[in-house]
Amino acid sequence: MPAPDVAALLAELERSEPEAAEPARVAVEWLTGGEALETISQLDVCEFLWYTLPVKITGDRPVIARALGRLLRLGGMNRYAALCDSPATTKILQAYAQDGEEAGTAAYQEALEATGVLPPDVPELAWSSIMGPEELGAHVACAAALELAIMSGEPVGREALTRRWLTSPRPELGGDCWLHRVHGERLNRWVLGRGNARRELAQPFEVRLHAAIPMPAEPYLEPLWWLLGMAVEGVKLTEKFNVSRAMVTESLDRFGWDAMTTGSVRGEADVPTLTTLREIAVHDLRALRRTGRKLVLTSAGRGLVQRPENLWAAATSTLLLPAKGEHDFEISVREAALMLLADGAALPYEELRDRILEVVNGEGWRSATGSKVAPLDLSAPLGELQRRLDALDLRTSCSWREPWQLTTVGRAAALAALRSQALRPRQYAGMG
Repeated sequence: MPAPDVAALLAELERSEPEAAEPARVAVEWLTGGEALETISQLDVCEFLWYTLPVKITGDRPVIARALGRLLRLGGMNRYAALCDSPATTKILQAYAQDGEEAGTAAYQEALEATGVLPPDVPELAWSSIMGPEELGAHVACAAALELAIMSGEPVGREALTRRWLTSPRPELGGDCWLHRVHGERLNRWVLGRGNARRELAQPFEVRLHAAIPMPAEPYLEPLWWLLGMAVEGVKLTEKFNVSRAMVTESLDRFGWDAMTTGSVRGEADVPTLTTLREIAVHDLRALRRTGRKLVLTSAGRGLVQRPENLWAAATSTLLLPAKGEHDFEISVREAALMLLADGAALPYEELRDRILEVVNGEGWRSATGSKVAPLDLSAPLGELQRRLDALDLRTSCSWREPWQLTTVGRAAALAALRSQALRPRQYAGMG
């Protein structure tokens, strides 16, 4: 059966229902973007009706939706036409009109999820809200596969089908898979970044970060394993919910952390690195929680202990997670530091700081007063990075007097953190 021709369908609609022809033309131009009508999917139709139409198109939206339905029926696309005057479409358009864009968007997202054709996030890939061409192609292909499976009456495991579609070699990609394409696109975007100094620093990492960074064979993240092991029986806390003085002393003996006192250590407040380790375990990894006056393992923590490769991936990514009050600037500082240290260089603090200054000023970052970033502006983010590296036992020396240098495990952790950062999904502001 020949594919429906849009011009012919519009001409037929003009003859039979003249009042519907113009709104149908507007709708189909937005829906197809000039492509053939047979290229559209259920996801395309839903996104047009439930987002593009109410947000980007002026006029009588219900009239435009019904006119599109008439054109699709003329083309034999009855399943898609039914969406145009469905109760879901009516409800969503009313939500936009009566309650505003935020309410309409919430109704749209809920309805879209209910269709079953929206590819879910999977362990290998969290979808971006701002997609490049490769990711958009992967998303469209996965949505079409889900739609086809639903139409065929097969039981559909959305996550399993999405993972299979992303990771299987595809003939149309020359034997490559969509996941590799999306990762390559994200890595390239990350390398290009902003500013010449940043691009020159990041360029060598594009190839190095394409494959996952293997977990080290030697002991790794020993302070974290120590804390999680203690939490199996429960870590006792003081009345102020700090760890005991005995545990603080043990941490200093085991890991050689700096204490913020020249006298005897009185408690956790004297060892900021231990507090950072605790914050990583509780807030970033959600591996521990406080119950009464104890820190105990959560179900997520037990899962990480049982799957060391997952603990490695999750813990290394915390090197580039924002601490409380941090934003993109602080992460850019930490990211530049890890790139400078990833090959094992031993850099005095002043040299590391000055090289980072060149990168972040080249990216266009400015201080609160609008002037260029100054050395003092790097103190807080680099202090946070130092505590995180030491909390995970990733530097050759924890002394602030010594040059910064990563251990062998630390270099692998830096690469793993950079890869996680480079492959993260792109989101609109406010979406995480």
